[in-house]
Amino acid sequence: MSLYDDAVLVLKGHEGQDELRQSYLDHLAAHPDGIWKACHSGHVTASALVIDPERSRVLLTLHRKLRMWLQMGGHCEPGDATLAAAALREATEESGMAGLTLLPGGPVRLDRHPIPPPCHTHYDVQYAALAPPGAVEAISDESLDLRWFSYEEVAGVADGSVRQLLEATRARL
Repeated sequence: MSLYDDAVLVLKGHEGQDELRQSYLDHLAAHPDGIWKACHSGHVTASALVIDPERSRVLLTLHRKLRMWLQMGGHCEPGDATLAAAALREATEESGMAGLTLLPGGPVRLDRHPIPPPCHTHYDVQYAALAPPGAVEAISDESLDLRWFSYEEVAGVADGSVRQLLEATRARL
């Protein structure tokens, strides 16, 4: 199965956010290359909110280009077999932590957001991942900083998308 086919199956199986989910499916139907960064009309991305083992904090990255506190995530790559694998790869690369595990049940939510040109839209498929006990984060080249935030602190540092992802993740936990 191709990554494109996996994306379509994941989206068809995602419960809730029906109108937004359909816009993702419509985009992919119109753009067979819609999972790749090269699709400048917009493309699917995969991300994961990293939760500490005690389930009381989240690890956010201060994104180098956007200068915003965000969950780990990014573009799909040819080696990614599934959207879940892409989200886990991105979370592992950007957090520097091995042994992350995605929460069961597939994506936690979807978030479509504008991006500066040449790309105009990210169709983000958002997962959540648990960090293993004893894991230590390490800043990647894509981050200015990495920091653990209590659930309560997130509202003061992150945008609405991250706050909604945290709320949906807490409901899943």
